[in-house]
Amino acid sequence: MNVGIIRALTTSDRRVLNSHGKLLQETFGFKVTSRCIPDQPSGVYNEESLQRAVPKIVRLARELAGSVDALIVSCAADPGLDEVRAVVDIPVIGAGSAAAAAALTFGGRVGVLGLKDSVPSPISEVLGDRMLLIDGPESVETPEGFLMPAGIFDSLAAAYTLVDAGADVIVEASTGLTSIGMAEVLRRRLGIPVIDPVTAAGSMLVAAVATREFQPA
Repeated sequence: MNVGIIRALTTSDRRVLNSHGKLLQETFGFKVTSRCIPDQPSGVYNEESLQRAVPKIVRLARELAGSVDALIVSCAADPGLDEVRAVVDIPVIGAGSAAAAAALTFGGRVGVLGLKDSVPSPISEVLGDRMLLIDGPESVETPEGFLMPAGIFDSLAAAYTLVDAGADVIVEASTGLTSIGMAEVLRRRLGIPVIDPVTAAGSMLVAAVATREFQPA
């Protein structure tokens, strides 16, 4: 499957740009094309930045749709997800809603690890009263903050706080955590399920495509 990944941030660092695609290639065997939106080096981190990102994501989706089998909006806030689905005729998955749906399958209470005490609405709306607690590093206000040493160590501390509060599963509410491979680190250290939003989007995409393929003619 050829998958287009839309990164809701601006970067010239090829390692950062391709980090989510590399994870999906290794996990699912997808062939991946990664593109990022222009003029948003801090990505999506509040309502204003989300609204600025939407038309850029729609433009990228239109450009990619003719050359890929499916699209992933690789941002936990799912910016432009509904708008993209309205203009392309291939499966489109949002990382945030996919992560929340995956977390629900484990049962129990869900701790949300994201940006400084905030959670994207696609995650909070899906989790509802299953959401136990929101926690995020005080040092990380935008996604690129997770690439800094302070962001990495503070994320670990916030995850331990979620477990101490009674979380049975943790959902990562920022794909900035995907960029540093945090989910695997937390699984080893905490011993509970940790949902990576990009991996969750890949799983949902596999399911969506399988459903299409097996629909009766």
